[in-house]
Amino acid sequence: MADTYYFDRFLRYDELTAWVDGLAAEHPNLVTVETYGQSHEGRDLRLVTVTDSSTGVHDTKPAHWIDANIHSVELTASVAACRVLQHLVDGFVSNDEQVIRALSTRTFYVVPRVNPDGAEWALADSPHYRRSSVRNWPLADGRRWPGHESEDIDGDGRVLQMRIADSDGQWMPHPGDERLLVPVPLDGLADGTQRYRLFGEGTIEDFDGFTIAKPRVPQGLDMNRNYPAGWGTAVPGSGDHPLSEPEIDALLRAIIARPNICGFNAFHTAGGVLLRPSSTAADAELPPNDIWVWKELAKRGTELTGYPAYSVYEDFTWDINETMSGASDDWAYEHLGVYGWTTEFWDLVHAATGEKVSTHFWYTGPTDDEALAVLHWLDLQPGDALTAGFVDWYEFEHPQLGPVELGGWNDLYSWVNPPQHLLADEVDGHGAFAVVQALSAPCIEIKHTAIEQLGPDTWRVDVGIANTGWLPTYVTEKANKDSIVRPIVVELVGADVVGGSSRQQLGQLAGSMAARFNHGDGGSPERALASWTVRCQPGTELTVGATHQRAGTTSTSITCQ
Repeated sequence: MADTYYFDRFLRYDELTAWVDGLAAEHPNLVTVETYGQSHEGRDLRLVTVTDSSTGVHDTKPAHWIDANIHSVELTASVAACRVLQHLVDGFVSNDEQVIRALSTRTFYVVPRVNPDGAEWALADSPHYRRSSVRNWPLADGRRWPGHESEDIDGDGRVLQMRIADSDGQWMPHPGDERLLVPVPLDGLADGTQRYRLFGEGTIEDFDGFTIAKPRVPQGLDMNRNYPAGWGTAVPGSGDHPLSEPEIDALLRAIIARPNICGFNAFHTAGGVLLRPSSTAADAELPPNDIWVWKELAKRGTELTGYPAYSVYEDFTWDINETMSGASDDWAYEHLGVYGWTTEFWDLVHAATGEKVSTHFWYTGPTDDEALAVLHWLDLQPGDALTAGFVDWYEFEHPQLGPVELGGWNDLYSWVNPPQHLLADEVDGHGAFAVVQALSAPCIEIKHTAIEQLGPDTWRVDVGIANTGWLPTYVTEKANKDSIVRPIVVELVGADVVGGSSRQQLGQLAGSMAARFNHGDGGSPERALASWTVRCQPGTELTVGATHQRAGTTSTSITCQ
């Protein structure tokens, strides 16, 4: 049985593994767990499949994919993935109509932690924070370049900030609270004003006594830039080649092995937003129907989660001449032809002020007033010394710099992730959004059968197939135009087919979203009819099966009589 988990803390690898395995043991008719690969350091990569097995095996139903925690310190993402799993099993047990319907007709694939190695580094007693992978890259020897590297230098289990008094420093105390350092204003400061130089807590390699370089860390890979979509060496951290990292190679192989996936969502932090492709192209360059669908999905996503939705390129890109490619949601859309999302959990500025942070926050950081409001809000939050979001400055004898002060932002528990008592509330609602997205997927059903006797041993058999989902069977216009998705195939077995093939292709079918565009006079684009002439004795039972790589598999029996 799964240990009780209240989604109020971060789980280490062994705890996460035990919790997922316990969930599967407690709900064997719904949950299965498998290993789809190994990480760089040899940890099993776990995939959780959730569906009602009594209504069919997982790969006979359209599916929704979620993965989380590709970036090591973005631990809220892993909590959210676990919360989705709990939402599904709790909803099934409590007879939640929508969840029952989703698990009866759809499948959910969830990877709670794409990057277990990086997360273990972040959660270690003596933590190391890396963007993503822990593999030495670009230099295999892992040797540090001269300059600063953030790390826990006083052994207290935290990586904070480090300040040094300097008359030419770029930082000054905020007039409203001297604990908070803010950038020096554009017109400078009067002589005698206290100023500081500010760094992450860490050490200096080969310090020359005056300058401090900031090289990339020896583990410089970003696994969310290792996907094939737009991969390039100019993108920081992209790796040696697409899929060079075992975690991403295994993840993509697991996804491709499940062609029934119709929707994709990667869980990250931070920002409190739902981000959609493209990262590299304007909306005007994408099929307008796809943009419309994304916006329709976004309305439900915002309603259920409180998170606004944005285009990465249109709203979040600082310099459109230097876009960030190689990300997972772009790959899901460009290569699979499904609607991809990146959910960025947690907006600290919004928690402190009630106002959403700027879409350019990742580049410019908070305003001085926002930072002050955040500091005072954090002062009111419960927590222990390890998880406090801001730490008062204290003296420390630095091995290279001499007397410094440590303190300031404890990023892991402030800007990157919520205070732990707020975790559960922050991730709630995203399970319901996952259910909505899954239920929007195409789903083929056999809705009509007819048989007519043409002679003593000859019969005409008609079978009607309908897409009962909202999306078309090809899911996106991108997939349709690029011929990514194979057509519906129907096959009759049990009798000799006269003058034709037992196996037929029926093309693609519209979904019920087409009603928005046909204004009540669109015919039946969501239906198709297959017909055969067969020879067999009266009383013979025939089987007709219909399958589509995304919209599922179904069958029915017909008796010649």
